[in-house]
Amino acid sequence: MLNLIENNIATVIICIVLIVVVSAVICSMIRARKKGKGCGCGCSGCAMKDSCHKN
Repeated sequence: MLNLIENNIATVIICIVLIVVVSAVICSMIRARKKGKGCGCGCSGCAMKDSCHKN
């Protein structure tokens, strides 16, 4: 098992970095959604404007 990791260390590092980046993006999207920022586009023309931001 250790030999497999040693032979593919670059792939392992790249996968770990990608997992961290994707996790950070998802967390950022969740935080923005909780703050009411939604998708980032204007709500005036959005079909879901009534259900997205309930005031």
